[in-house]
Amino acid sequence: MSSLRDSAPLLDAYLSYFEHKRTPFTIPGHKQRASRLDAGLGSIVDSDTPLYGGLDEIKLTNQTLKVAEKLAATLWKADYARFSTGGSTHANQAIVLALGKPGDKVALSRTAHRSILSALVLAGLEPIWLAPEIDEATGVPIGISVKEFEKIIDQKPIALLLTEPGYLGTLSDLSALVKSAHSHSIPVIVDAAWGGHFGFSAATPNHCLQLGADALITSVHKALPGYSASALLLAQGNLLNLDRIEQSFETTHTTSPAGAPLASIDGCRALLQTRGDELITNLVANVNEFKIKVQSHFDLPIFLMESDFAPGRFDPAKIVLRANQLGASGVEIEKALQTAFIRVEMADKDTVVFLATLADTKEEFDSAADVLIPILKSLQSVPRPTATSLSWSVVPTVGISMRDAYFADTEMVAAGQAVGRISADLIAPYPPGVAVIAPGEILTSTILEGLATTKAAGVRIAYATDPSLSSYRVVKI
Repeated sequence: MSSLRDSAPLLDAYLSYFEHKRTPFTIPGHKQRASRLDAGLGSIVDSDTPLYGGLDEIKLTNQTLKVAEKLAATLWKADYARFSTGGSTHANQAIVLALGKPGDKVALSRTAHRSILSALVLAGLEPIWLAPEIDEATGVPIGISVKEFEKIIDQKPIALLLTEPGYLGTLSDLSALVKSAHSHSIPVIVDAAWGGHFGFSAATPNHCLQLGADALITSVHKALPGYSASALLLAQGNLLNLDRIEQSFETTHTTSPAGAPLASIDGCRALLQTRGDELITNLVANVNEFKIKVQSHFDLPIFLMESDFAPGRFDPAKIVLRANQLGASGVEIEKALQTAFIRVEMADKDTVVFLATLADTKEEFDSAADVLIPILKSLQSVPRPTATSLSWSVVPTVGISMRDAYFADTEMVAAGQAVGRISADLIAPYPPGVAVIAPGEILTSTILEGLATTKAAGVRIAYATDPSLSSYRVVKI
């Protein structure tokens, strides 16, 4: 069987670099020889090589990156593709900067990742928030409805920004949203950070470009087996200015991109192209078997299932445990799993999220189930009603623009004095990194109490100036 490097030029370039003895008088300063100085440091950096002078000549003589990006554009049937070593955060910022001019408005889901909000500040664009529908049975957000989008059309947004799939695996009716947006010549940009495996097997939903969207951003290091912080930006040129996207991408990207993330993106593209159907189909089958094995020990449904939602509206590879159905704490479940050296992606009071990928085997799912079942039995109590996480349910009240708040004079006030003040911080439980409060929004008692309760439950609260939440950074009056 041929190896991936045979059809992945960046992966081949990376591997070839280490197959020849070289004497570099270039960066990086470790020169793949830091083990001479310290074995520990060398174990980290001696397998590192950059794009410039590593995967290609310093003058980019071979255009290896462009060849690989063209292969990705062809596979996803896009007009444009770029590989990022800065994660979906960088790709999101690049495309938002390319959309319009300061003061223009964009429609976006409130479940957007903080990187989108940061990009709006950088670009000076104003958000028109769209509230997701909440599924009554499970309490999870199930996407933006066409009705929710169309009621803000008169505010003349220049783009629709969506997060699909959401952190819990649910999706909007993307086809209908794209059709509605395009009828007004509004481009649709999708942060698909968690959906890199979509579109290559009948076992998963189509990816958003297959459904007509204009841009797709995905983290190759999340659902796919890529290097940390590797990401892919794909775009169509009908409603988007590809030259401006290129300018924005280069403006915000590092001028010293590491070779390993780039090579891994190319390798993952080749993997999807050659074995995607087989691997993704097996993954979904293994996830289903895992859920069935664990569920068989309990009466109430404890996992989100594809059958809980409309066809094509849930990622069947997603494992979301509903701790409230067991009367257990998701944080306590996480702690018990950690003692068995099993780490989960996210846990709060009511939910535990396990990330399953192409790199997992049936044996690992079986082993995890064998550990999880007795933990759940030991922590099981009286079921709690379904509750919607603060991250999915907050209704923002805008005081001033995010950009104005970002650059405003600020002060710290005690939590008890913060109600009614305008936040200067973006504050979010992490994961998933979805803002509960954004700069420029008014701190309400509901938000303050919700953040305090979430923190007390053992969830990390990120990005606040005072992570203890005893005080808040607000705009000076």
